[in-house]
Amino acid sequence: MPKKKTGARKKAENRREREKQLRASRSTIDLAKHPCNASMECDKCQRRQKNRAFCYFCNSVQKLPICAQCGKTKCMMKSSDCVIKHAGVYSTGLAMVGAICDFCEAWVCHGRKCLSTHACACPLTDAECVECERGVWDHGGRIFSCSFCHNFLCEDDQFEHQASCQVLEAETFKCVSCNRLGQHSCLRCKACFCDDHTRSKVFKQEKGKQPPCPKCGHETQETKDLSMS
Repeated sequence: MPKKKTGARKKAENRREREKQLRASRSTIDLAKHPCNASMECDKCQRRQKNRAFCYFCNSVQKLPICAQCGKTKCMMKSSDCVIKHAGVYSTGLAMVGAICDFCEAWVCHGRKCLSTHACACPLTDAECVECERGVWDHGGRIFSCSFCHNFLCEDDQFEHQASCQVLEAETFKCVSCNRLGQHSCLRCKACFCDDHTRSKVFKQEKGKQPPCPKCGHETQETKDLSMS
């Protein structure tokens, strides 16, 4: 018989599985949730803006910088990854930072991994708004990605662009079961049916009423009276 797993072994296996999932999710992190694109409030002028080294409005340095790669505000020195050694001391503020990213204008902590990988993997490398053609350094807001064309958008043009960029499904009056013109339409399923395919064995048609939808049983209406989209 196989040896029974102990509690410590189960915990170790669960931890390894969680770490594996975290490593896999880091490569596909959403742009809005990335640390270099996080929302920040200035310590002096109290104005909300994108995470950056210096305030866009008053140009002041923040007391608690956020690392653009790992998102931490305090270095605990739990590993030997730090370029600047601070054994037994937690470093915060400017003692934690090691560089400023040229692309996202945010601090990068003094961890060797963050310093060596962030500049190459920064998601805001070519972040220029497709509407107003402003880069990260030209406006104080965050950067977003269009859900339809996947272009970069600034905070001012985000909703307006997506409203004009979305593509609705083409209008069709053909029966979903065949290519004939559908005389009956179901507003719940947004589908059209011809006379033959409105007959259902499950849903019975009542006298004096339109035939029910063969999919959901909702009462259909004549297509000529509607505009299906």
